[in-house]
Amino acid sequence: MTTMGRTIADWVHNLDYAQIDDATIHEVKRRVIDSIGCALGAYYAPPSMITRAVAESTHDTRSGIVLGTTHSTRPDLAAFTNGTMFRYLDYNDTYLSLEPAHPSDNLSAVIAVTQATGRHGKDAILAAVIGYEIQCRLCDAASLRAHGWDHVFYGALSTTMAAGKLWNLSPDALEHALGLSGVCNIATRQTRTGQMSHWKACAFANAARNGVFAADLARRGMSGPYEMFEGPKGIFNQLTGKFDLILGKKDDYMINNTYIKYWPAEYHSQSAIEAVLALRPEIGDREVTEILIRSFEAAVSIIGSEREKWRPTSRETADHSMAYCVAAALVDGDVWLSSFDDDRLTDPKLLNLMDKTKIVEDDDCNKGYPKGIPNHLVLTLSDGSTLEKRVDFPRGHAGNPMTDEEVETKFRRLAEGVISESTADTILKTAWKLDELDDLTPLMTFEVLPR
Repeated sequence: MTTMGRTIADWVHNLDYAQIDDATIHEVKRRVIDSIGCALGAYYAPPSMITRAVAESTHDTRSGIVLGTTHSTRPDLAAFTNGTMFRYLDYNDTYLSLEPAHPSDNLSAVIAVTQATGRHGKDAILAAVIGYEIQCRLCDAASLRAHGWDHVFYGALSTTMAAGKLWNLSPDALEHALGLSGVCNIATRQTRTGQMSHWKACAFANAARNGVFAADLARRGMSGPYEMFEGPKGIFNQLTGKFDLILGKKDDYMINNTYIKYWPAEYHSQSAIEAVLALRPEIGDREVTEILIRSFEAAVSIIGSEREKWRPTSRETADHSMAYCVAAALVDGDVWLSSFDDDRLTDPKLLNLMDKTKIVEDDDCNKGYPKGIPNHLVLTLSDGSTLEKRVDFPRGHAGNPMTDEEVETKFRRLAEGVISESTADTILKTAWKLDELDDLTPLMTFEVLPR
């Protein structure tokens, strides 16, 4: 029989750059800009410095560059450290379906293996489309979260296929690579439960590291477990139940259905942040006595129910707390990196507002998800009046996309104080010409300002 692994392998092998439309090519460029910006904003975060130190402990010529350095390391380690930087702020792009995901996480593997293979910008674009396609279609096919597993498992598969394409693996080798990555990278969702740790930033980066490693093993001739999906102990029986998978074709690639984040917070909170910011000017000198957030199951479950989300003790937990993000937006008129500084986590103003906040699951909001992310806010004020606002498609959502100018503005804001304005200009000009590049090094090697 034709296994699902073989179906995926054949699709990856047969896809070529000529099948990628101009709009999709442009979207890849936007995601590269957005991801590098997120990495710059996270450059001096503890997980970034730890993983950079690990990557820089190993040298490998003509391989993956550690972002912001001239150091070349093994492609799997480059994928790990750069992926950690892309992900740390929880500000890189998102896709919501039966399983939520951050598909630009794939780009760390794409960039590293493009460099390791000496391939060009067009090859990186094709591999990025493959990574997004496989991960997002798997998210459409079956939930992992519902069974206690983490979305990064799908990322191990998608990065394996992106890397395998760059290494020009045969369909047989691609299927072996899927087996090598699939059976040993199943992750529990404890990463995103309760008080969160540095590992939240590293979980997909680790999947990308292992995806690159699996593709590398397969290209050297290692065989992998067969019937990874259908086997007696395979994915269908052990994790998800049976599902079908339909992969895209020209003008129907999943990257175009994903969303760039407008605020550095877990995606399900984006519409709640936008709603409270819209209401804020109407409050005047009145006090907010209650905040009611009518939301949908995924938001309530992930960022609105656990007790730790009401008293976060880490940045990782705070950016996954709807109550915290709404309180910060109400107090500051914005949500930015500084909103999650250590001293803000104990700010009496924020804690007081969080204690006045209720988050409840709402049937109408459930009906609007995952097409949108509907959050309906009701603010009760000290004079007894109420203000209401519902947002389904926040800025950056595929239904309300950011402009190229907004993507550049986000990049520059994240880059401020980390690189010079002239370096930011150069990176942007280079990224917009990604399809013309013979070498991705100019995107990765640049001078970082002293801390």
